[in-house]
Amino acid sequence: MTSDPEPISPLCLRPIPKGVPQSLHHLVPKLKGGKGGPVVLLHHICHKEIHVRFTEAELARAFNTVEALGQSERMRPFLDWVARRPPDFLSRVPGGRRRR
Repeated sequence: MTSDPEPISPLCLRPIPKGVPQSLHHLVPKLKGGKGGPVVLLHHICHKEIHVRFTEAELARAFNTVEALGQSERMRPFLDWVARRPPDFLSRVPGGRRRR
């Protein structure tokens, strides 16, 4: 019996092990016409980072491919950093929740 190989993230190029938080990223945001469009499987940490660094409009207009995201000067430092982390790495935000 052979097990299925782990999928590889097309953005950070690390394996996505079973049980590691992962999510589908719509290359064109759903709110900008991407509902039903192409999606890519990413580590959840990578997916969150995309949405921290880009607006929905920027994603729809200029960063709607894995290649454009990976070549972006805004994503490159994160991708270089996360490439040195194990595939099951989870980042925790220091300091806990913000007080209101």
